[in-house]
Amino acid sequence: MKIFISADMEGISGVATNQQLKTPSEYQRFRKLMTADVNAAIEGAINGGATEVVVADGHGNMSNIIIEDLDIRARLVSGNNRVMCQLEGLDDSFDGILFVGHHGREGGSDVAVISHTLAGICVNEMTINGQVVGETEMNTFVAGAFGVPPLFISGDDAYVNEVLETLPNIEAAITKRAVDRFAAELIHPELAREQIRQKVEVAVKNAASQKPVVLSGPITFEIEFKGSQQAKMTTTIPSVELIGPKKISFTCADMITAYKHMWGCVIIAMAATNGVLGSVNT
Repeated sequence: MKIFISADMEGISGVATNQQLKTPSEYQRFRKLMTADVNAAIEGAINGGATEVVVADGHGNMSNIIIEDLDIRARLVSGNNRVMCQLEGLDDSFDGILFVGHHGREGGSDVAVISHTLAGICVNEMTINGQVVGETEMNTFVAGAFGVPPLFISGDDAYVNEVLETLPNIEAAITKRAVDRFAAELIHPELAREQIRQKVEVAVKNAASQKPVVLSGPITFEIEFKGSQQAKMTTTIPSVELIGPKKISFTCADMITAYKHMWGCVIIAMAATNGVLGSVNT
């Protein structure tokens, strides 16, 4: 059995503030905590019957997990030039996907810890065929296009409750109680990891009974950005339509193509935040 893990950092055990993920000394500490949470998921997956595990590091520069500390039974997708973003390496050969250390969407809750949607610097809201989505829901739809079912999530309680609205049968481990976007009531990381191990084992054992979440095409994305310059510059892609000062829309035939389209728009929007050529002479 082959399992894919999409790993993020905001929802891992111990994280409560953005500075913990940015201050150099704290960041190194939380890289270790992220790796340990992922290892707990790998162990649970193997105990549940997985024979192959691939982990995609999906936070920030996507190079956070410490490879020499990673469970030797897993392979790691690391580095940030990826056509498929947080899902690089996923295909129809996998039997399930796990979301470890993920977080709530931008504006989805007043307390979800470090909530954002893919790129906090530019994205205010995303919808797919009219449904507001966070990263987990969007990635689940892409996995569904490959025929891969969602099996497990871990993160704070607000995030878990948010995802359960779309995926009511998914196994979940709550790593902390959300108090504010930059505050949480934490449990000891070992307790969080034990939950992850146990819930992942159950999820993987039951993988054959889970169904992929498939959206039939056409697929329409609407993305509201935080700045008008970000939205405007994405219209350099001819199929992208500006439908408001900060909002765009595009339609693709299928979910995988639409996801790549979305990621291209977000890359352009990030670059346009301070002007795409703003630092060319510095």
